[in-house]
Amino acid sequence: MLKIYPAIFYAEDTGYWVEFPNLEGCQTQGDSLEEAMLMAQEVLGLYLVSLEERKLPIPTPGNPATLTAPDGAFATLITTNMNLYRRNKSVKKTLTIPLWLNQKAEECQINFSGVLQEALMQKLDIAQ
Repeated sequence: MLKIYPAIFYAEDTGYWVEFPNLEGCQTQGDSLEEAMLMAQEVLGLYLVSLEERKLPIPTPGNPATLTAPDGAFATLITTNMNLYRRNKSVKKTLTIPLWLNQKAEECQINFSGVLQEALMQKLDIAQ
């Protein structure tokens, strides 16, 4: 699931630090602009997944047009894919399908787990 939030990058002597005005306590830093950008994407994903796992509301992103950065800083949008930061521990599920369907799928060497995952993500409207 792709999310986009405004962030403010502050230049320092040794790199940049980043804050997300709409997400209390969501901050990071990097030794270069490139590293700070990557760290911002990661911290944003981890922060949002943490809220989701704790069943807390995910704040609505602020309007980037109204965001102003102080002198020496700049505002930009950061994107993250929450699916990259979700726990990916597999769980075993038992299911029942008709014998003829099972035989046909096995003849075609269908990966049952893969098909089930794809179908569930499609049904739940979750981007991969």
